Amino acid sequence: MGSRSLLYLVVGALCVVVAVLGYRLYQEERKPDGVEISIGQGGVSIEKN
Repeated sequence: MGSRSLLYLVVGALCVVVAVLGYRLYQEERKPDGVEISIGQGGVSIEKN
């Protein structure tokens, strides 16, 4: 029974890793391309994406 529990633990950990990597990839794809201009208390900020 111990080896079966270990197998479930490994499969569960792999599922979590795949979910986290998929979410991070999704967040990267959502970032807009181009130039981002922000105006704040520190002045004007221009970032190229």
